[in-house]
Amino acid sequence: MKTRTRLALLFTVITATILLAFAAVIYYSTQESREREFYTLLKKEAVTKANLFFNAKVNPQTLQDIYRSNRQILNEVEVAIYDQDFNLLYHDAVDIDFVKETKPMIDNIYKKGEIKFYQEGWQVVGMRFDFEDQTYIITATSYDQYGYNKLNSLLKTSIFVFVISIVFIYIAGVFFSKKAFEPISKMTEKAQDITATNLDLRLPSNDNKDELSELAQTFNAMLDRLEESFDTQKYFVSNISHELRTPLTAIITELELSLGKERNSEDYKLAIQNSLKDAKKIVRLSNSLLDMAKASYDPSEISFKSVRIDEVLLDARQQVQQANPNYKIDIHFENDFENDAQISINANEYLLKVAFANLFENGCKFSEDQHSKASILFENESIQLKFSDHGIGISEIDLKNIFKPFYRGDNQKFADGNGIGLPLTQKIILLHKGSISASSKLGEGTDFYVSFLN
Repeated sequence: MKTRTRLALLFTVITATILLAFAAVIYYSTQESREREFYTLLKKEAVTKANLFFNAKVNPQTLQDIYRSNRQILNEVEVAIYDQDFNLLYHDAVDIDFVKETKPMIDNIYKKGEIKFYQEGWQVVGMRFDFEDQTYIITATSYDQYGYNKLNSLLKTSIFVFVISIVFIYIAGVFFSKKAFEPISKMTEKAQDITATNLDLRLPSNDNKDELSELAQTFNAMLDRLEESFDTQKYFVSNISHELRTPLTAIITELELSLGKERNSEDYKLAIQNSLKDAKKIVRLSNSLLDMAKASYDPSEISFKSVRIDEVLLDARQQVQQANPNYKIDIHFENDFENDAQISINANEYLLKVAFANLFENGCKFSEDQHSKASILFENESIQLKFSDHGIGISEIDLKNIFKPFYRGDNQKFADGNGIGLPLTQKIILLHKGSISASSKLGEGTDFYVSFLN
């Protein structure tokens, strides 16, 4: 069952329940009102006949004739009058005597002053009546044919109106649910047209602030991210292919030339060295890609623990200097710290070391003196790091793109690289809820600023 049909049915059921409850309240309140009013009428009739009998001294036969005459036309009230000793003083029709009064009933009326009850659908009222210092018992009964007819008419009318109302409410519910879900239907049709080849399509959205507009805007924002991700993936795959193909081609060429003819040992050593150099490029690229993949994991899947920034910096310096013994790296503390909490953050030690190692390696690689310096400043709620070098610097145009994967500016002529180090570093820093920025002047050097909350 479609949601709009289910909503129409739910709307109909809820409205029907409300209407039914409303009709039930009206019916039962009308029924209570009828009963109350008819008991009042019985009491009035009983008092009227008692006054005619006692005060007006109307002949009992006359009263009985009136009763029998009226009874042929309408449901006349049948009245009986007793004294306290259960002596019948007057009765409209002894031969009929619908109530069949008994001594216990008369005593009960005398004791309570008034009783009301039903007998085979007839309403009966018994009451005390005082006249000339004497107390008498009067019973009155009748069938409220007019009242019951009104109730039956009300019931039939209510049922008819209820059924008609339910039909119209269901039709209205279907209409309004269709109108309400019309934007969703359009979204569904549009979403079915969106595939991997046309991610530029977007769902229709008006500029209202309703839930459907928010849904369309959220979905379009997701499509924007998907499109960007697909484009990045295509760009990433294209660049990886190029980066891998170049050193592999060089290795194959070197080996084919070496096998093509006899060479002396020096030529073979040179070919092996060139092949080894290209193989190391592939290894570095593979390691960088693996680290990039790790940094792209969901944070909930990465192991974090409290680590000291200074220890990670020292490990990163050792790693870089082991691979490049000529690199000089200094670590300087701008101020003192009182406890480990000031210098510790919640981090993945391996990834953080990769980020710092990339910054150290970049600083040394693009400096003639192969020197890089890291400064640490401890503040109340943050740790500020500054990685500095006095290298060739980065142009303003290149500075805007250094965190893009595989981007290599004019400085690629100065040193080899694959364009992954800085984007990987930024991804790792952001993964640790930190920030990274850079400033540089050509010929003077480059500074990278990293900040962490502790």
